[in-house]
Amino acid sequence: MTRTSTGAPAGRLRGWGGVATMAAACALTASLTLLPLFHGGGDDSGSAAAGQSVTQAAAARADTCEEPERSLRPGGGEGAAIEKIKKRGKLIAGVDQNSFRWGYRNPATRELEGFDIDLVRAMAKDILGDPEKVIYRAIPTNQRILALQEDRVDIVVRTMTINCTRLKDVAFSSAYFQAGQQVLAPKTSTVKGYDESLAGKKVCSAQGSTAYDALAKESFGADFEKFTVSNQLDCLVRLQLGEVDAVVTDNALAAGQAAQDPAVELKGKPFTKEYYGIAAKLGSDDLVRRLNQVLDDYRSGGPDGPWMKAYDNWLKADLPGIKEPPEAKYRDN
Repeated sequence: MTRTSTGAPAGRLRGWGGVATMAAACALTASLTLLPLFHGGGDDSGSAAAGQSVTQAAAARADTCEEPERSLRPGGGEGAAIEKIKKRGKLIAGVDQNSFRWGYRNPATRELEGFDIDLVRAMAKDILGDPEKVIYRAIPTNQRILALQEDRVDIVVRTMTINCTRLKDVAFSSAYFQAGQQVLAPKTSTVKGYDESLAGKKVCSAQGSTAYDALAKESFGADFEKFTVSNQLDCLVRLQLGEVDAVVTDNALAAGQAAQDPAVELKGKPFTKEYYGIAAKLGSDDLVRRLNQVLDDYRSGGPDGPWMKAYDNWLKADLPGIKEPPEAKYRDN
């Protein structure tokens, strides 16, 4: 359980969703494998040279990046990454356990549920023939890239935005959802959105998130550095405790949090256009192509297709008006 800087008890939380959120956060942490920090070592010079080559290629692509959501073309073949998963017999997926509608454990059934979880299950079914053959590992926002680099997970499916900077460190599938950064604040707040109304306000964001990057570029006079957290859900807890005045995060996540707590709401309009992708380790091209093939099938079928059914089931109530999934974009090489 995350302790607040003031040590304030859960009873001070605003809104009916606050107490439930804190209780769920404590219970869920114990119920899902948490990702330990692990720095592997080795002296395989061949592997090191190959890794350096992949890193250099990724850095070159990131430096010339204009459309980061362009991914490798779909393919159904197998390679080292797919073979490793099949030999193990389980897909290891880095997920969130506290994002309502996206990746969370249903307190009634104790089962992981959400839009991202449905995607993981689809990947496991395609690669291993069984959607249940998954090891879920809960990872905080600021460890998503590290988890892949250290081979602690095969994929990360955790509302992770595709951007040029991250292409230096991980590989991405094609986009599976379009979101945007937005401000979450109490309904009674004078904050109007991502603008001058943030001046002098305490604003929370997650370390390693695109929201933090946005505030670092333009904070409008907000105080945000010392209110940065490792996990995005902690921002909602701090907001409910009154420790911060607003949160900047993806509107897709914020909509789910607003659904949990009627005392808060989205303010203003989204000020960015971002795409979520499934992240994999650099160099695992066979896995990325396989992910893209599954995503192509997942997005197809119109209103009766898997993507739209998942949207209707998990997101429509809080993010209405989406008519279709984002278009897949592929690069030539």
